[in-house]
Amino acid sequence: MPTKTTTIASKKDTRCSKVKTILVSQPRPERSPYFDLESKFNIQIDWRSFIQVEGYTEKEFRRQRIRHDEFPNVIFTSKNAIENYFRLAEEMRFKINEMNKYFCATEAIANYLQKFIIFRKRKVFNGTKSVTELTSYFNKHKESGPFLVPCSESGNTEVSNYLKSLKVKFHESPMYRTISADLSDLKEIKYDMIVFFSQLEIKSLFDNFPDFKQGNTRIAAFGASAAKAITEAGLILDLQAPTVETPSMTMALEEYLKKSNK
Repeated sequence: MPTKTTTIASKKDTRCSKVKTILVSQPRPERSPYFDLESKFNIQIDWRSFIQVEGYTEKEFRRQRIRHDEFPNVIFTSKNAIENYFRLAEEMRFKINEMNKYFCATEAIANYLQKFIIFRKRKVFNGTKSVTELTSYFNKHKESGPFLVPCSESGNTEVSNYLKSLKVKFHESPMYRTISADLSDLKEIKYDMIVFFSQLEIKSLFDNFPDFKQGNTRIAAFGASAAKAITEAGLILDLQAPTVETPSMTMALEEYLKKSNK
């Protein structure tokens, strides 16, 4: 992927031409405020995930030399972590203790556990946005045994540093990796705008289209890491969120479209 840094164009306003097609680099949801934008501005929004999750094989996981049943407490920060934790346990015939306690980053993640366990509130705890909101629960249960943190290959620095600060005994266990998706079905990317949400999606863009030329394609980024990856790749960043005025990407897009499509 290119590494040359490009400053956002000084003639940025000249790039604010009419937008008819947008590609969002995520799977298509069932409901979304993006659909309202399609109707309001008479545009076409396509969806295509630029990245995919690949679970560790049994052989890869065994290199860690740990067992699920060694950890009575498990911390989940994503649905991918839940899926691969239980998948590996089943493949390796590890029996999950019914008395395990689960600490989840959000209520949605906690509810997702119902696909895999009999849900009891006394053994499932969740934050609103992060497991770092569960300090009192970690302090209460840290003497009951070590905590397992199923995670991606890149780890979870925020959670690790947080647990260290609480002096909680834990083991971070990679169980899956995020890789570039095969975008060969797109053949070429000819959209007025592409919306990105992570630096890995930028990597996937160039993995699939090494000769990609931006031209008049506007590029939007949600989050600082995605924005940084875009400029470091030598691309022009036309729209960034969140901001105080536009805390969501759809709000940022709406403000942009009001100008570009007037």
